[in-house]
Amino acid sequence: MTVSRSMVWAVVHAERRNLVADLAGLSEEQWATPSLCAGWDVHDVVAHLVDSAKTTRLGFARRLIAARFDFDLDNERGIERERRSRPSETLAALGAVAELSRTPPANLATRLVEAVVHGEDIRRPLGLRSSYPTTAVLQALEYQLRTRVSMGGGKERGQGVRLVADDTSLSWGDGPEVRGSALDLLLAVSGRPTGLALPAS
Repeated sequence: MTVSRSMVWAVVHAERRNLVADLAGLSEEQWATPSLCAGWDVHDVVAHLVDSAKTTRLGFARRLIAARFDFDLDNERGIERERRSRPSETLAALGAVAELSRTPPANLATRLVEAVVHGEDIRRPLGLRSSYPTTAVLQALEYQLRTRVSMGGGKERGQGVRLVADDTSLSWGDGPEVRGSALDLLLAVSGRPTGLALPAS
């Protein structure tokens, strides 16, 4: 499943705009809701998305060197840079970078993973729903299944089972069947709690 470069950015830009609209009316308490991304609340994830949208290839290399190649430390520093004192200001910052087409030196599918998975990291704990283009979800899922967990993917989580997307005609792997929507499979292989039984990574 391949989505063209222009379509990837169209999806990413649209998802950023959609997320800004979805979060516009949150209360202070809702902004502090723990997200599906372990250790981050909703405000943290939005700040991370601002940081991610602004990241260039050269900037990423410089930052990673400064963080001594510690990806987690680099992410935490990015949140510190972009998390404003008021959530509304962080959300406005996301709106301001929504149309940027920048990326670190990684497969462009990572932009789809960021947009969709982090969107759900935020929406599901808040009881919000959204829809994503199926082709974009499938490209993100297939990328995660090719990429090791240590590199931000979910390859090990998808091994030893046959993943079946109930909302498509597609499946991946061999072994006991694990069924769910393509979106739930993407979240599961990305390490998010979905109730689907995948091998431990």
